[in-house]
Amino acid sequence: MARPKPATFDKQKTVADNRRAKFDYSIEDTLEAGLALSGTEVKALRAGEASIRESYAEVRDGQVWLVNANIPEYTHGNRLNHEPRRPRKLLLHGREIERLFGAVERKGMTLIPLSIYFNRTGRAKVELALAKGKQTVDKRHAIKERDWKRDKARLMRDKG
Repeated sequence: MARPKPATFDKQKTVADNRRAKFDYSIEDTLEAGLALSGTEVKALRAGEASIRESYAEVRDGQVWLVNANIPEYTHGNRLNHEPRRPRKLLLHGREIERLFGAVERKGMTLIPLSIYFNRTGRAKVELALAKGKQTVDKRHAIKERDWKRDKARLMRDKG
């Protein structure tokens, strides 16, 4: 029998966040994926160096790849250091890959990484989101909503 998935992801140490993603995209669904890394990439991640700002994921040949994520070279690495922007394989179940492929092909959605983190067991994981791009009008509406919430909280705090 399969182990039930936790409701929230078990993030112990967050290495990289894509904070702009929630502003640029409307997030439909999130899932956790493992990350296939080489030796010095793990050391660079443990040092807290990574950027996923311009990265995305794509389904190619029945596998999911993280493209354009920057994990800089490890400072104490030697000639066997890794390439910083190489495509990295994401580890997912076959059913999940099929579901993501169907959503990307039929609904015109994109796969974007929200964060890279280490879980409780010390494994590098990626929080992957199935998202749809927002129009400029939607972004303006989100800014208005955020400003109104801030002003409302300020008024409530002042009036008591």
